[in-house]
Amino acid sequence: MRPSIHVAIRETHLSMQEAADFVNAPETGAVDLFVGWVRNHNLGRAVTAVSYDAFAPLACSVFQTICEEAIAKFDPNLRCFIEHFQGKLEIGGVSVIIAAASPHRDAAFKACRYMIEELKTRAPIWKYEHYVEGSSEWVPGHSLVEKVDVA
Repeated sequence: MRPSIHVAIRETHLSMQEAADFVNAPETGAVDLFVGWVRNHNLGRAVTAVSYDAFAPLACSVFQTICEEAIAKFDPNLRCFIEHFQGKLEIGGVSVIIAAASPHRDAAFKACRYMIEELKTRAPIWKYEHYVEGSSEWVPGHSLVEKVDVA
């Protein structure tokens, strides 16, 4: 039997197709895919790029736990995929891909939302923004942001 969870921190291109291929299985009737891209602005400032840093062993452990929780909470047949980029990305670069697949759409939707919200508040990943005027700064942690209820 193939594993139902894939987690990774990568310094190379993240692939939506790899995510979809991993979660695809004969029993899958629904796949929900979340893709995070680097945008050209944040909190009123023009952004040119974002650098991500992570403590990969701990981040992957947190990703694994989040996937296990999603499986327990939403569907024992759930297949989960989480990958986050580490390094510098220009505008439009893919920073995170999350996929959840289930026999039914409701579990896939709920699990995917749960995984991204939990990643944002629990994973040891830091974001350093580069701005148009030439400055750069670390962005305050997402754990400071109010947590979204995805039950």
